[in-house]
Amino acid sequence: MNSTLPNSSTATEAGTEKQMFVMKCGGSTLAALPESFFSDLRDLQSSGNSPVIVHGGGPAISENLAKLGIETEFVDGLRKTTEPVLDVVEMVLAGSINKQIVRLIQRAGGRALGVSGVDGGLIQAKPVSNHAQIGWVGHVTSVQAEIIQGIVNMGYMPVIAPVGVDASGQRYNINADTAAGAVASHLGVKRMIVVTDVPGIMRTIGGQKKVLPSVSVQEIEDMIQTGEIYGGMIPKVRAAIACIHGEVREVIIVDGSEPQILSRVLGGETIGTRIVRMQ
Repeated sequence: MNSTLPNSSTATEAGTEKQMFVMKCGGSTLAALPESFFSDLRDLQSSGNSPVIVHGGGPAISENLAKLGIETEFVDGLRKTTEPVLDVVEMVLAGSINKQIVRLIQRAGGRALGVSGVDGGLIQAKPVSNHAQIGWVGHVTSVQAEIIQGIVNMGYMPVIAPVGVDASGQRYNINADTAAGAVASHLGVKRMIVVTDVPGIMRTIGGQKKVLPSVSVQEIEDMIQTGEIYGGMIPKVRAAIACIHGEVREVIIVDGSEPQILSRVLGGETIGTRIVRMQ
């Protein structure tokens, strides 16, 4: 069964809205965040909000592949995933990275439950179109939103590793940004938060670098073409764009080291960069 939940917010008795929100973060970025970030997550959870976390772990996967003598190869930015690579991907994402994040949240006093997309068939997938070149990389076909809602209803923060599965039991390596966008869309969340180590998308204005409060997908592409977005920022913005999927209308890029960054975003403060999909 594939459920799309119609409401991403619930009304409290006092009449104020509490929000379910999806947050995407790389595994290495999450591990480097200050304790105050996880305290903020705890406070949001205890006040009735429902964080849903989708994480990556690319650097840790590469590190473990190197230790095992397995070659890392990328095709169009996606990791070529043979069966031996897939074993390591699942071990790292669903194992060490996932549980590290759960421990960090619990140490701060939050309640978290880690799962992968394989558990309960949470993330259903099929091979991407260039399967012959890239191996077991998956395209998300559906997300069992009721499983995520069930975890939230039990009082836990879902922490999701992006490994998918099909009806035959075949596993797939899912790009974390794509998985996060699919999760947000199936939950009916219109806005996603992407936590990074940069304050947002910056442009030189009057000789000074300034964070752009809002930018469209087309404007990002134009800025890449003109060289205003360059180097390591290109994959960050392309990753954020990948999260704009289905119901998701905007993605907010924020610096996770900023104090109470999640609370401030949810409270409506203009911070970071909003990437919006134009109608």
